[in-house]
Amino acid sequence: MNVKFSNRMEKLKTSEIREILKVTQNPEVISFAGGLPAPELFPVHEIKKISSLVLDEMGPESLQYDLTEGYVPLRKQISERMNRVYKTELSEKNILIVCGSQQGLDFSGKVFIDKGDVILCESPTYLGAINAFKAYEPEFIEVPTDDFGMIPEELEKILNQRHDVKMIYVIPDFQNPTGKTWSFERRKKFMEVIEKYKIPVIEDNPYGELRFSGEILPSLKSLDNLGLVVHLGTFSKTFCPGLRVGWICASEHILEKYILIKQGADLHTSSFSQRIISKMLENYDFEERLSKLKELYKKRRDLMIFEMKKKFPKNLKYTNPDGGLFTWVELPEGFDGRKFLEECLKNNVAIVPGGSFFPNGGHENTFRLNYSNMSEEKIIEGINRLSKVLNEFEY
Repeated sequence: MNVKFSNRMEKLKTSEIREILKVTQNPEVISFAGGLPAPELFPVHEIKKISSLVLDEMGPESLQYDLTEGYVPLRKQISERMNRVYKTELSEKNILIVCGSQQGLDFSGKVFIDKGDVILCESPTYLGAINAFKAYEPEFIEVPTDDFGMIPEELEKILNQRHDVKMIYVIPDFQNPTGKTWSFERRKKFMEVIEKYKIPVIEDNPYGELRFSGEILPSLKSLDNLGLVVHLGTFSKTFCPGLRVGWICASEHILEKYILIKQGADLHTSSFSQRIISKMLENYDFEERLSKLKELYKKRRDLMIFEMKKKFPKNLKYTNPDGGLFTWVELPEGFDGRKFLEECLKNNVAIVPGGSFFPNGGHENTFRLNYSNMSEEKIIEGINRLSKVLNEFEY
């Protein structure tokens, strides 16, 4: 069948994580591959009650078309919470509701990227963002990144050399895939560079409130004096991903471009889902829910790190994150993460090879592990299986 597709389709590949997740549907497989929250903490009974309340109180309105910008009470709740948690100064006029923050990534590509434009990112960075941006055919430049975040001196060096940088994408809190968090000093220096060169920044923050200890650090958006930062948030990791409700926070002159894009994409995010979340925030203790999530994820992180320290070969390094969902493993050069995955799947355990998180390739001697989704028993058994493969694997 001679069907002609657009040139951009040649650039797109199936998400490696999505393909791995298909394999992990087998109940015998212990999966550390996806970024899945713990399903046992989904608010099933609360949502059942709230759904009835929304239908009783708002009836047809909750099932009707809605504003593109989103349900006003929810936008107010989000802006007020961001002001309290992340030290921003926002109103509902700065908030656009989207279908998960992944849609915010796609929209960012549409708003900022033309074919051949340069975008900068951490090294490594989120695979889902790489795939979202690739559709718009940019050139990726990876900025050297250490344990404290993107290195400002390296960023400025690139900006001095390349005058065609269109956008910078970063995940300062519990980064996917490494779990690392930018220090406050690094955030300030980064924003000094950004405001000097006036480059738009996409600050992706799905995990920021899942901090296990210490205080939440101010967001880049809170340090944004020129309105250059577009902040992406989501309820997928703090309520549940199935409702598909996230948000874009930006200055009004930038947000209006996103609103135009959303009008052409899907008109608006689910009216019903937005009202469910708004009523959940109104009727239930969100802080208590976050406490339960953090308690469980900390317990599972501690267990995974303990088992890795006890059973993994001594010639590898791994992160011990202060929050979020992931730890990142680095092995000596010569290790092939993709072949390692093949061996892992033969032993009914799944990981994500690290090379997928580098837009320009390489770094195959890495892999990502998720600790939020599997039970404590499965974490112990899964690390047992991984260590068995690691100790037998040739590299």
